Amino acid sequence: MYSGEEIAEKTLWIRLSSIEGIGSQTFCQLLKVFGSPAEVFSASFKQLTAVVSEKVALDIKQDFTEDNLKASQDWLSQPNNHLVTLADAQYPQLLLEINDPPPFLYAKGNLTLLNQASIAIVGSRNASVQGEKNAEAFSEGLCHHGLCVVSGLALGIDGAAHRGALKANGATIAVVGTGLDIVYPAKHRHLAHQIVEHGLIISEFALGTPSKPQNFPKRNRIISGLSLGCLVVEANLQSGSQITARLAGEQGREVFAIPGSIHSPMSKGCHQLIKQGAKLVDDMQDIVEELGLSRQHKQQKSAVSSHENEATPQTGNHQFLLDLMGFEPIAFDRLVHLSDLTVSEVSSMLMLLELEGSVASLAGGNYQRIV
Repeated sequence: MYSGEEIAEKTLWIRLSSIEGIGSQTFCQLLKVFGSPAEVFSASFKQLTAVVSEKVALDIKQDFTEDNLKASQDWLSQPNNHLVTLADAQYPQLLLEINDPPPFLYAKGNLTLLNQASIAIVGSRNASVQGEKNAEAFSEGLCHHGLCVVSGLALGIDGAAHRGALKANGATIAVVGTGLDIVYPAKHRHLAHQIVEHGLIISEFALGTPSKPQNFPKRNRIISGLSLGCLVVEANLQSGSQITARLAGEQGREVFAIPGSIHSPMSKGCHQLIKQGAKLVDDMQDIVEELGLSRQHKQQKSAVSSHENEATPQTGNHQFLLDLMGFEPIAFDRLVHLSDLTVSEVSSMLMLLELEGSVASLAGGNYQRIV
């Protein structure tokens, strides 16, 4: 929790950003010239007009009442609420690499995640059931590789990505397009509370900022900027996910896309990205290898005694069934025949694997391995 002096210093950042005509780039330019918001407000009119227009300089110099910042001060005085500025050590280092880093971020939750190795997972709000399962499974698996999952708290793929990270007891960051005193969409209120408890929610938008269409493309640069790479699970040709992927490429991040049916409009965005150079992924190991992540967890697994890891029908190890499935759709009867298990045993295993997000049931009694 901040002291009164710290809150006063933080609110100067909010006050400066609230002035019309001062966006993130102008804000950063003022910081370069004057060093801090306090010095900006102390500067003379002449000094200010060397950087900004006369109108903006006049607005900076006008009398100001602290009452205008009371809501922000009250919010900052509450536990677990933060304002992370460019002057703070916690400010995410990767964001400093992008063209227009936000001067500060409102944050709620675990600030240490801002500088953890992260992967963005994004996609359609109107995702298919399979798409959401893929997002959740990839998110869960990548968390087990030590990555923090970054997404936008939207319906569909975003929500599934956050849920997968929470399921893995992993780290996740939600970058939202509203003020942090508003949860959007309202359906994700419970999910947002879970993320605050176990992860982090951030926004560059002032408290009280409602959901506006123009804010979501803007926040996408933060989603990609925080991350080493961006995975697009499902997307239309014209979508916010395409914007995030484009920004990721411009920021020098890796771009990954999961292919799908040529008949599905939800796959067309991913296919276009792959044609443009995104890495096609059908297994999370593709991402792990591309990002050069540590395989320490694999070494730990290999150190476990072989009789504990051996995948056989006698041990009931579900990996045995996954290995039999391969990665092509397979009929239930075929699995029973190959496994030499009973119908009830295979059915029970498949149900558990489906709940875990490792297997998806398809039409016609077929099943497909996802991870």
